[in-house]
Amino acid sequence: MLFAFAFLSIVAICQAETLTERIVTNDPANYKMAEAAHGGAGALNYTGLLDHTALSTNFLFLHAGVLLPKGGIGHHFHHKMEEMYFILDGEAEFTINGRTSNLKGPVAVPCKMGQSHAIYNHTDKPVRWLNFAVSSKGGRSYDAFNLDDDRVGVALDKIPVFVTAPLVREKLRSERHRDAEAGVLYNRALRSQVFSTPWAFLDHMVIPPGKATGKRTLVDEEEVYYVMAGKGVIQIGEEKAAIKAGDAIAIRFGEELSFRNESDGDFELLAIGVAKSENK
Repeated sequence: MLFAFAFLSIVAICQAETLTERIVTNDPANYKMAEAAHGGAGALNYTGLLDHTALSTNFLFLHAGVLLPKGGIGHHFHHKMEEMYFILDGEAEFTINGRTSNLKGPVAVPCKMGQSHAIYNHTDKPVRWLNFAVSSKGGRSYDAFNLDDDRVGVALDKIPVFVTAPLVREKLRSERHRDAEAGVLYNRALRSQVFSTPWAFLDHMVIPPGKATGKRTLVDEEEVYYVMAGKGVIQIGEEKAAIKAGDAIAIRFGEELSFRNESDGDFELLAIGVAKSENK
């Protein structure tokens, strides 16, 4: 009953919004500064792109911003949700459960529910980052327990002893993709087994010039897309809209989705899926 109510509410929202209005842009003009986030060093700039109202599943938020030089997010826990930090460019020091490694972007690091985590920009250059979050329960189930540990100057492991997902072209394939016949390059970088919440996957896709994905109706998961590079056209149902680097959009149950690259360069996408949950 609750899911049906949520689905009907989403349908009403869809009818009220145009597709263009649903696309949100990672605009630095909207950034706010946060100092000592979770007890971290220095400062970061960030903005919220999507919140928990974007989907009917346990999706919580998508934040974007810049880790300023010598700034970061301090060591902390979440016990009702999990996150995935994503470095778009540059490099940063990631900590999971007290072990730290330097990672170069583009790379994603899932922060599983109950695992302590932190990130620190040890460089002299700003680092662009994203943070996705999914709750263990529906609605705004945000929590945090800070350790007052900025992780500055800690010992580094050459090889990380936690899950990482570098998004590199060498891992992209056209085989076994649900839209492979359209020429899309694809890698399922993380699967549901990595997560504790209803987080279903992390996908990396590149649509070459002149190529398109096949039309696909979302049945098992809702999805969030972020354009890493290039530009293209998104189609939901019969409605089309231009979408470009820095844009994000949430796709809901029952919607028919496809992408097309009408430009001269690659159209690169990051996507997460969130499944239905019995906790809703």
